[in-house]
Amino acid sequence: MSAESPAAVRPAVSQLPAYRPGKGAAQAEAEHGITDAIKLASNENPYAPIPQVVDAIAAAAVEVNRYSDHRASELRSAIADWHGVGDDHVAVGCGSVGLIQQLFLTYVDPGDDVVSPWRSFEVYPIDTMLMGAHLVSVPLVDGAFDLDAVADAVTERTKLVLLATPNNPTGPAVSTTALRAMLERIPPRVIVLIDEAYREFVDPSFGDPVRDLLPDFPNVVVSRSMSKAYGLAGLRVGYLIADPAVVTEVDKTLLPFAVSLVAQAGALAAVLHRAEYQPKIDMIISERERVVSELEAAGWQLFPTQANFVYLELGDRTDGMYVELERRGVVTRPFAGEGIRITIGTPAENDRFLAALADVIS
Repeated sequence: MSAESPAAVRPAVSQLPAYRPGKGAAQAEAEHGITDAIKLASNENPYAPIPQVVDAIAAAAVEVNRYSDHRASELRSAIADWHGVGDDHVAVGCGSVGLIQQLFLTYVDPGDDVVSPWRSFEVYPIDTMLMGAHLVSVPLVDGAFDLDAVADAVTERTKLVLLATPNNPTGPAVSTTALRAMLERIPPRVIVLIDEAYREFVDPSFGDPVRDLLPDFPNVVVSRSMSKAYGLAGLRVGYLIADPAVVTEVDKTLLPFAVSLVAQAGALAAVLHRAEYQPKIDMIISERERVVSELEAAGWQLFPTQANFVYLELGDRTDGMYVELERRGVVTRPFAGEGIRITIGTPAENDRFLAALADVIS
């Protein structure tokens, strides 16, 4: 049977690179004939959800014969209370990645420019191509953003600026002071996304864009995720905080009932009991610092990471290192010809990574 589509595919889709998720441990075991592999490829929280979340999910499961609340009103209100904004400043979506796609659907037309530092989150070029727009890539400097160059790249064709802070996959974050200086150079007609999927792992000294920037810049949108710090990657819940005029338009592009009843219940419990997560978050941060310290002691030069991962800049050694680590049961995330990203796991998982890396090097 032919693998070709029976109908004409949009060029923007036929030329689209497929998103590459992190490889699972079971897949690596099958490929290499090994057992007991660990997955440090997708920046997931290594710890199970808190009991209150598990109970809320179980209670909601018996009601899945009914549609969810399309607007996720209760969750939206809880998030608004958490961040000290009105409900009309919050949109809830199918992961922050889903909300980013909604931003594209809301603001980007074919032929528009989208500006983003690169390398960064791999969804950005996919969404840009899907809309028939043009990605203007601004090179990183030592794994971090050159915000002056980002502002310089904005033209009359620019509709959207995308900034992942901390940057995925390199790890550096940007302070709200630095962001303010950049925003003052960008026209208010341009939407600026501050993508904070890893917000909870960032040192508070970097500031909070919801508090520090949104009141003065109605073109700023802040997206956050329940997948990382709150361990709900399998439920797919994210939210954004923005000016009510932005939220109203973005809400129009949400697929009906996109955030399931179970996902809303789990996320609501996580928000209401978020203090219970802090010890887990603190452990991940502590482990990140330990891993960084041990890598630097071994001679690795690292970008300063504020996320739940570290990045090894390897160039043409990337593929070989990735495969050798995987053969030793440690699954990481490669970026061909550039480097590998390693999620911070449990202490035991991090020890396995460090030992495997040392073994490969030796």
